[in-house]
Amino acid sequence: MSKTDLLFHTGHRERLKEKFLSDKLTECEQLELLLTYSIPRCDVRVLARKLIEHYGGIYFVLHAPFEELVKIDGVGRNTAILLKLFHSLDLISYSERTKSETYLSDEKFMREYCRRLAMGKTVEESHVLYLGSDMRLISDEVHSRGTVDETSIYVREICSRALNLNASAVLLVHNHPCSENSFSEADTAVTTVLHYALNSIGIRLIDHLLVTRSGNIFSLAESNLWLMSSFEK
Repeated sequence: MSKTDLLFHTGHRERLKEKFLSDKLTECEQLELLLTYSIPRCDVRVLARKLIEHYGGIYFVLHAPFEELVKIDGVGRNTAILLKLFHSLDLISYSERTKSETYLSDEKFMREYCRRLAMGKTVEESHVLYLGSDMRLISDEVHSRGTVDETSIYVREICSRALNLNASAVLLVHNHPCSENSFSEADTAVTTVLHYALNSIGIRLIDHLLVTRSGNIFSLAESNLWLMSSFEK
């Protein structure tokens, strides 16, 4: 890069920072500014546009699996780590809010939290959210990790953990990293067993949410009329 080009890009990056402080950056420019912190002495405008076009928006860029990001020309390991770091910090901020306030009592917030929690994984994961009587989050835990199309749910372990945490309610979440498919028969069966097992010890199963690859959410309590009578609120 010539001295003239270097001066231009240095000036451009400073202008991006000033626009950010004045709240005048577009979404693409904000991603561009973020990329400058991991890619020095290079014009990253094209890469920012390419990432947004490829994934369909900044939200999906940040939720993309690390293994996918590093394969994109121009990204590299450091940039992929930076993008995933922002995703992780965002999830931490959500988690802190759910522990300090009763945000999970709001269905829209609850679903968005679960979307951020489970989207962008390369294998299926089961998460269990243990809640107090006021819907504050006590603990958000990875229950199991499986393969690209399967994970396990252990009813006895969830019941035991809920009792140990003195939880009043449980929310089950898992993801489909490679498909937009809804619940399987096995998902429905084990959720029903879990519901009755928790109910027998005085703990409510709020729902079982499924987060697909693109971030769509399916609710088992809403999708099956028979189960809806079991998930009484």
